[in-house]
Amino acid sequence: MPIDAAKALAAEPRSGEIAWTAKDVQLYHLGIGAGIPATDPDELRYTLESRLHVLPSFATVAGAGSPGVISGLSMPGVDVDLARVLHGGQSLEIHRPLPVEGTATATSRIAGVYDKGKAAVLVMRTEVADADGPLWTNDAQIFVRGEGGWGGDRGPSARLEPIDAEPDRVVERPVREDQALLYRLSGDRNPLHADPEFAKVAGFERPILHGLCTYGITLKAVVDTLLGGDVTRVRGYATRFAGVVYPGETLRVRMWRREGVVRVAVHAVERDDAPVLADTVVEHS
Repeated sequence: MPIDAAKALAAEPRSGEIAWTAKDVQLYHLGIGAGIPATDPDELRYTLESRLHVLPSFATVAGAGSPGVISGLSMPGVDVDLARVLHGGQSLEIHRPLPVEGTATATSRIAGVYDKGKAAVLVMRTEVADADGPLWTNDAQIFVRGEGGWGGDRGPSARLEPIDAEPDRVVERPVREDQALLYRLSGDRNPLHADPEFAKVAGFERPILHGLCTYGITLKAVVDTLLGGDVTRVRGYATRFAGVVYPGETLRVRMWRREGVVRVAVHAVERDDAPVLADTVVEHS
């Protein structure tokens, strides 16, 4: 079996130094669609260095070489075909607001290996801390098609009870044709998001948008719409990637406000509201 669950779970954590600058933060924000309109004061907080704040989902790309989905596939006990890999879900816990510039230590390990029958799910956990203490904890759920069926633990369910009520807010966010090309400059160079031939081998009609790009677009929509534009209010953010997005499409973001949390669902407008993000929760102060 290409995935040796016992070996992957027993492997020593990997640690490395990461660093980022205001330029990295600005590039990430542009990659998730910030800066439109370019002179809007609310957008300048994402694009102008003198006003810059950091959307917490930047943690998923901070340092560019920070451990993530692709690096998780090089961990001991894991040997799989990249064309069979999809990002299944992502959760993020924010311990304190992210600085505009910083250096930190990122420590990563495989925290879970689950047998879903026709697929395997790896949980890649990355804990990041600087000289002042913990900054954030990232969990990436890596879905590997065709690698299940060994009789292992199926793992916890990420499904939430659906909300039987009209959303409190609905916004739409266009995805530019070149969005994936811009977003990948923040570190995820998987050819699935740029190379048409690779995308076809992986079973898609054309390159798809990074799930984490949709993740960032959605968090920005929630912060700007329901949290008063205050990025420091975000405490945690989790989602399940329920479907793909093609560059050029429009995202419809539905939000339900609850005590201390915002429940979110995201769909692709042009494909009859096809689901994109599900079981999505933003925890906030």
